[in-house]
Amino acid sequence: MNIKNLFEKPLDRAINGVVKADQDDNLTVYQELDEYVVTNELEKHFRDFFQSYSTDNNDPSLPNRIGVWISGFFGSGKSHFLKTLSYILSNKRVLGPEGNEHHAVEFFDEKKIRDAFIRADINKAVNQHADVILFNIDSKASSNDDGNPILNVFLRVFNEYQGFSADHPHIAHMERHLTEKGAYETFKEAFEESSGLSWLEERDGYQFYQDDVEFAIAKALGLSAEAAHKWFEDSEEAFSVSVENFCQWGKEYLDTQGANQRILFLVDEVGLFIGSDTRLMLTLQTITENLGTICKGRAWVIVTSQADMDAVLGELSSSKANDFSKIAGRFKTRLSLSSSNTDEVIQKRLLRKTPEATELLESVFEQKGDILKNQITFDRSGPTLKNFEGPDSFVNNYPFAPYHFQLVQKVFEEIRKVGATGAHLAYGERSMLDAFQMAANSISSEEVGTLVPFHKFYHSVEGFLDTAVKRTIDQAAENKVFDEFDVQMLRTLFMIRYVDIIKGTLDNLVTLSIEKIDEDKLALRKRIEESLLRLEKESLITRNGDEFLFLTNEERDITRQIKALALSSSEEIKFLAELIYKDALKEQNKYRHQANKMDYLIGRYLDGHTIDGKHEHDLKIEIISPLDVDYVSYNEAFCITKSGADQVIFKLRDDKQFFSELKTWIKTDKYGRLNDGVAQPDIARILADRGRENAERRKRLRVRAEEMLLDAESYALGQHLQLSSTSPAVKLDEACNYLLTNTFSKLDYIEKCLDDPWRELSATLKANDIAQLGIGVDGSEVNPRAVKEVEQFIALRTSGSTAASADIPLIEIVERFVKRPYGWPEAEILIIVAQLAVKDKIALSQSNMPLSVKVAFEPFQNTRQRRLVTVNKKRQTDEHVLKKARELTQDLFGKMGPSTEKELFAFYKEQFSLWLKNFNSYKSKTDVGSFPGKKKIDQATLSLERLLSNTGSFDFFKLVVEHKDDFLDLEEDYRDIH
Repeated sequence: MNIKNLFEKPLDRAINGVVKADQDDNLTVYQELDEYVVTNELEKHFRDFFQSYSTDNNDPSLPNRIGVWISGFFGSGKSHFLKTLSYILSNKRVLGPEGNEHHAVEFFDEKKIRDAFIRADINKAVNQHADVILFNIDSKASSNDDGNPILNVFLRVFNEYQGFSADHPHIAHMERHLTEKGAYETFKEAFEESSGLSWLEERDGYQFYQDDVEFAIAKALGLSAEAAHKWFEDSEEAFSVSVENFCQWGKEYLDTQGANQRILFLVDEVGLFIGSDTRLMLTLQTITENLGTICKGRAWVIVTSQADMDAVLGELSSSKANDFSKIAGRFKTRLSLSSSNTDEVIQKRLLRKTPEATELLESVFEQKGDILKNQITFDRSGPTLKNFEGPDSFVNNYPFAPYHFQLVQKVFEEIRKVGATGAHLAYGERSMLDAFQMAANSISSEEVGTLVPFHKFYHSVEGFLDTAVKRTIDQAAENKVFDEFDVQMLRTLFMIRYVDIIKGTLDNLVTLSIEKIDEDKLALRKRIEESLLRLEKESLITRNGDEFLFLTNEERDITRQIKALALSSSEEIKFLAELIYKDALKEQNKYRHQANKMDYLIGRYLDGHTIDGKHEHDLKIEIISPLDVDYVSYNEAFCITKSGADQVIFKLRDDKQFFSELKTWIKTDKYGRLNDGVAQPDIARILADRGRENAERRKRLRVRAEEMLLDAESYALGQHLQLSSTSPAVKLDEACNYLLTNTFSKLDYIEKCLDDPWRELSATLKANDIAQLGIGVDGSEVNPRAVKEVEQFIALRTSGSTAASADIPLIEIVERFVKRPYGWPEAEILIIVAQLAVKDKIALSQSNMPLSVKVAFEPFQNTRQRRLVTVNKKRQTDEHVLKKARELTQDLFGKMGPSTEKELFAFYKEQFSLWLKNFNSYKSKTDVGSFPGKKKIDQATLSLERLLSNTGSFDFFKLVVEHKDDFLDLEEDYRDIH
């Protein structure tokens, strides 16, 4: 069976794509009533409207409820809804195809409106006689309307409805006066008697028939020629219109028609007409309010407006937006239409099947339903698009798929929004109806099993397209490089160009291009791939990641200019480095070793170029990319050899799409900066679009850079490593740890790192129990190998040096042991130096002055002061000499001195200093008189001063032991004198 034979009504019948207020021929009216679909949403709106409208005229609240505001997007069906209300409220009579007369209310039976209460309200409304004036306010407005255009339009249609002059309000006012006097017919007859012409046909040119008009006035009103002349001469100048007198005329008219008569002004597209003009807004508000109060609820104003005023007018200022909301608030009944039931309208008006067709399609779905569902699959880059749910869904939608309704509606919306159309393009059921009818007709001669590919909808928007857009596609059709399928792909890509619910990926394009249920998707996919390559080569489309995008002529020119930009290798390397080191690795330039909580500086390289502008580092990381001219040489053996030079190498795989996109990003970014501030709006818009696309491209590049880094081959110290692929940061840490632990061979000499090393340093420098320094809680020495290394370095550095050159800057010691092969934390090194100083194995100086360990904490911690601190190796006294010196203390001082060298040295100095003090006191007495022992006192004083001048214990004890007898004699002299 052919597709065209499936439907109840002919597929190719004439259907008005756009509902017009003034189109009221019998055929149009009948079709609009007969095919009007009352969706669930519309049924609710019918209920709300007729509940309000059917209120009795005596209801005191009625004057405040005579305003009805119907809002909805372009094409949501608000104009059709308004026109349908006009048919019902006037109970319009129309002839059917069989020649019988029907009333509008007859079309809204239980088949269309299921709710009996709504039907009852409709019947009640029909029984209330009403004069219905339906008009599009923009088409009724005159360019000569100044001062109060919206009031002038209301007056014009009101006059026109009564049979009065529409274009000359003062003439209409004259006709109204004549009618009130019962003299209008006499006037028309008298005019024809005088002029020989019909008044109704000639009244627009009344200026040319002044004598005839004055004659007719005089005869109709029984005036003299002079009085008629003056009355007519003054009529235009004396005439004025205000909202109040307009409403009063409305009341007077209603009074002549009966107490229950109503007059209804149904105004289409009033929101667009008012726009952002606050004055017009206030006029509409005033007209509505005054009609309600003056006419006591018998005059209604029912208007339509776009739901989203910002989309129509651009962004309104907050004050104007508030004004507009105030106006809408004056309308008690507000109905908001959407296009959510567009599919239902199209299914019932266009796609309703015959019983035979329904049976056939149900059979087809039973056999091939699973195949069909698998054929219609989209990627997950956007919201889920509808598929067939079952046999009923297939019957109702065929030859379309459910997603078509979602997608076509979005296409219409976005094409209008971005300005790709040269005319207004509705995207509700009206234009959708056109689109689906045209698409269905294009395959109507095909057999059942054929599906509508998406490009078939192009012709429904073609007539609305901007010339530049249409020219691009038309020229492609004429280009011999392309075949018909290429042009179809181009049309599809154009329609989804700005749609956010689907992207132009290969998977999606395959689904959109399916033409039959049994389509070979693999063959179709290959065909599409080849087509896309041809289109991209000719710059008709561009690729952004996995997405293919349509280009207009202007976009093509810019794309070609972008492609033509020259790039240097340094620009590519710089951007790749940014993606890897800044984005993927979060600018990490230090490695924190968890064992000692120390940071090690990472030297970052890409293809032989340093990223940090310097070559000082603890750990070297080099990334090799396909941008390197020698990339092909970096096989496994070469990488193993190169990594042997104390470095880590990450070799990226050659991802051609990634590096192609990388170059595109750089060129697009460069082009945008070169053309920043361009004046032409079209070019500026394209550049803004390119900027947004490039932002998305950069996100993809960043994600892909992370994936490539995780997938990169890893080498270090001549080994091919197998590292974690959890994250780039974890992989880098593992590589750095491997490099650190295998190149810093003495790193583990610091066996235990302290939680608070600076606190430990302070405690060490102030320690009283020297024997406990460097001893752990278990009694073992802490970091003995590290202490030995530092002590040996100081000893080696000072051996053979003169006293002046034996001083080692403390900063030199620190810098030595933080570097390879040690890598120790700075504070741990300073603690070791402090231990040696407190144990008196080294001496400290600051600015060439002795530095006591008790006050050395700040100079140690402060890096600036630390540069002024020097270390000198103290010569250690021989144990044999030290033993003799200690034994001697018993004979000299009557008590045994301490066992350690430092404490024994302090003991000696304290005792001998006391001797010297006492000898000096005796000496002062011998100097002023003649006393025995003066010579001994002078010799003792001199000997003690020489001995105490030795600041080091080594020379001090050597002198004491070598001159043991002299000091024993001195002890006897001291005892004798003291």
